[in-house]
Amino acid sequence: MKILVTGREGQVARSLAERNGAHELVFAARPDFDLADPASIARTIEATRPDLVISAAAYTAVDQAEDEPELAMAINGKAPGHIGRAAAAIGAPVLHLSTDYVFDGSGEREWREDDPTGPIGVYGKTKLAGEEALAASGATSAVLRTAWVYSPFGGNFVKTMLRLAESRDALNVVKDQHGNPTSALDIADALLAVADRWQTEPAHGANAIYHFAGTGSTNWADFARAIFAASEEHGGPTCTVTGIPASEYPTKAARPANSRLDCTKFAETFGHCAPRWQDSLGETVARLLG
Repeated sequence: MKILVTGREGQVARSLAERNGAHELVFAARPDFDLADPASIARTIEATRPDLVISAAAYTAVDQAEDEPELAMAINGKAPGHIGRAAAAIGAPVLHLSTDYVFDGSGEREWREDDPTGPIGVYGKTKLAGEEALAASGATSAVLRTAWVYSPFGGNFVKTMLRLAESRDALNVVKDQHGNPTSALDIADALLAVADRWQTEPAHGANAIYHFAGTGSTNWADFARAIFAASEEHGGPTCTVTGIPASEYPTKAARPANSRLDCTKFAETFGHCAPRWQDSLGETVARLLG
């Protein structure tokens, strides 16, 4: 199967390149492919003529999106619709990545796919608009919402914590925001599992939204403690963590207090679930320190 992946250097794109075994992956990125340029999207998909499009690239600077709402909307909110229409024109389905930020973060239970959305910031609003644009595009598609993504690649919370621990003995980390830490390598495995299934059963479980995230939840402070515990096991830097309320760490964009995702639907539909987040974290930390 020929798969066109949007983006080249993002965490999920690089994870797909590493995890792929059976498929031909073609990565589309700037300058030739620009999510803010509908013409380049249509041109690239028509020229590549993939069997599947994985829409992995996005505008992910959550705070900066508050200052650049139009650019964030062009990339996150409108581009999925352009991708869907171009893919539909050649008969290719689309797998699209979305986010826990489409919810308002209220409550304490895990969010299900059919729960009401209510994003509280520009980033979440644009990602929700992208889901809706893809659904209206006419493409056969599926949306995977995920959360708290980290990997050995790019910039992410795990790498930031390890870097800070090299020069600090103590850190204050938010304790009242909860979610599922998710390895981009595990996301890549999930996307490839769908691709494999669609190769033998086209469009199985398509035209639906799914949640996929690391198994188990935690808060940012305990996540940081787990990072340092794993680092210490491998002789890496460690740090004392003090949990603080989010009110003591103000950011331009509000973050959901509850990002826990219920991933039952994806597991039941595709027979695949993520490992315990602690296990995937340990593997990533070992690689980063190796």
